Amino acid sequence: MSTTPLYLRVAEELRARIESGELPPGTRLPSVAELIQQYGGSNSVATQAYKLLVGDGLVVSRHGAGHYVRGPETPELLVRRHRRRSEDSPFAEGAAEQGAVGTWRHETTTEQASETVAARLGITAGDAVMHTSYVYLADDLPVQLAESWEPLALTGQSLVALPEVGPYAGVGVAARMRVLGIDVGEPVERVRARMATRQEAQALGMTPPGPVLAIERTYFDQDSGRAVETADVVMRGDR
Repeated sequence: MSTTPLYLRVAEELRARIESGELPPGTRLPSVAELIQQYGGSNSVATQAYKLLVGDGLVVSRHGAGHYVRGPETPELLVRRHRRRSEDSPFAEGAAEQGAVGTWRHETTTEQASETVAARLGITAGDAVMHTSYVYLADDLPVQLAESWEPLALTGQSLVALPEVGPYAGVGVAARMRVLGIDVGEPVERVRARMATRQEAQALGMTPPGPVLAIERTYFDQDSGRAVETADVVMRGDR
């Protein structure tokens, strides 16, 4: 009797059919229910098998439409758009428009601004900042990372001090700053392409590591010119 977990056996059989050409690019793969009927087990067996194949770049998950064999000529793209006036998460809203469910994980801490962060925010190194780390997911797959810093001298005594806690959690920088009477306008961004670091590749599920877009983004108060938030955003180059 095989000791290999069932989801791995399912994934390997599908992988073999894909790599042999039996299932060509664009082919719609069996549904979760169909895989359960064929192999037995629970929903998690099929879900884990597909998650593995998606992570390996062989399969594409289309929200509400199933799983398909990936074709090299038709990469799944997620387009990043800015929405100044939306009260919702810009990432979740943009992902939804493109047929995906956008979610994110986060961790927030207070710390002292490094010289680099201080220079970007126009504050003194060592000043208190709120630092939030994000992992953004489309259909449960990581596609974007972000490190964000906000000066606590600006937000520390307000309801928006914690970006992901309270009545204004998760609404985006522009909407949160409007609570303070600040109109930030469009962010200023510096964009470059580079290879992912090992840590970034691991967080983004890139095997092997590939190209990413690295974005240095800063929001400014349009009236005073003061920087109110700065962030380093890393996006998968193939998404």
